[in-house]
Amino acid sequence: MKRLAPEQLLAIDKFLVDDEYRHIVLDRDKCKSCHGRPCIYACPAGLYNLKDGEVTFDCAGCLECGTCRVVCPQSLQWEYPRGGFGIVYRYG
Repeated sequence: MKRLAPEQLLAIDKFLVDDEYRHIVLDRDKCKSCHGRPCIYACPAGLYNLKDGEVTFDCAGCLECGTCRVVCPQSLQWEYPRGGFGIVYRYG
């Protein structure tokens, strides 16, 4: 059996994005004062980015692992997506 790279495994998954409700909400003011910005380095899907000095996040592709909630408990609100939305794992 061929072993797949993490990027290939992520590409197999399906993401049902809820456009009306974001399950992760960043506190922009607290993000600006954060020195280490661990969310950028800890997210296994690489969804947090730094653009023009501001942390950005895209819900599409979120693995719902909660890593960002652990590394940054004070700057974001994290909940599971509403029923029928979120990630659908297709492998393993």
